[in-house]
Amino acid sequence: MQDILLDFISKYISLNEDEKNAILSLDLFHSVKKGTILLKEGQQSKDSYFVLNGCIRTYYVIDGEEKTTAFYTEMEVLTPPCVISKMPSEYYISCVEDTILTISNADMEVEVNSKFPKFEIMCRVLSEELLAKKQLDFDEFKTSSPEQRYLNLMQSRPDLLQRVPQHQLASFLGIQPQSLSRLRARIMEKSKA
Repeated sequence: MQDILLDFISKYISLNEDEKNAILSLDLFHSVKKGTILLKEGQQSKDSYFVLNGCIRTYYVIDGEEKTTAFYTEMEVLTPPCVISKMPSEYYISCVEDTILTISNADMEVEVNSKFPKFEIMCRVLSEELLAKKQLDFDEFKTSSPEQRYLNLMQSRPDLLQRVPQHQLASFLGIQPQSLSRLRARIMEKSKA
């Protein structure tokens, strides 16, 4: 798992041995069981997550119903907004599968950035990439029908269709599970024609 993290970082910056050792000394790696809630609504947190293996999701509970807003899988980063705002979280984060994560916090990042300033550059680039991706995802969601969203998901993230329970997938697409079943059947019919 250490190699996966170091390979990911090396796509953005080159690391010398001291920098590699500094990262590996931080006790970042955590194995978390499926169903574990990493963050609850109302909790405060300083933790950021990087998925090495597995899947986590963010969701709100509105009128007793879970509304999934995102899935994070291998090589994806999640810094909950409450980390930046220092306010209680407005949503939940839980593990969809058994997951291996790195969990870091602002104190660790300050320490590493002060010793090795190029990490700050990497974090800025990652933040910019993530912001651009989130904006495109949001725009796509707002401008597409449920069927288009599902077809886009089939093309851009087909792994989620196998990894995520149908009710969570339906919530993510903004529809009811029954509607997702009908939508899948319609798409299958179209592909046979």
